[in-house]
Amino acid sequence: MAATVASLPPPLLVHGRKSFFRSFQKHQVYTAKGESHSTFKATVFERKNHIAVVVKASQEGSDSSTSLGIVKSVQNVWDSSEDRLGLIGLGFAAVVAFWASTNLVGVIDKVPLIPTVLELIGILFSSWFVYRYLLFKPGRGELREIVGNTISAILGQ
Repeated sequence: MAATVASLPPPLLVHGRKSFFRSFQKHQVYTAKGESHSTFKATVFERKNHIAVVVKASQEGSDSSTSLGIVKSVQNVWDSSEDRLGLIGLGFAAVVAFWASTNLVGVIDKVPLIPTVLELIGILFSSWFVYRYLLFKPGRGELREIVGNTISAILGQ
């Protein structure tokens, strides 16, 4: 069972000398159904200009969340791989490439003229793309055909 406790300090609750939470009473309990069919209970405690909220879930959520799916897919790749040292090297190379690309973008952003020129190029290319493929009906059909051919080439169909 998961639980969360939130305690709000007085400056967030008090405006002048009046509390925003006068309607709460001690030990008031709310029950609601969540998306994963879990029951959540919230208990609100109010003391002198101070409120504590305790939230508890009575059941675990479903296993269909994306974070669990990603973890399971990584575990499957790790378990089915024969070259684990290569996977470690590939992961390290991905981290280094990400770090280098963020530093490169930071350096390019500090040069005074380059960000403005790149922004202008992006605006011009976006305008051309809209004019060429999205504005007129034959262009939209051509774009649909190009995307369909690319997807079929990637999937090998």
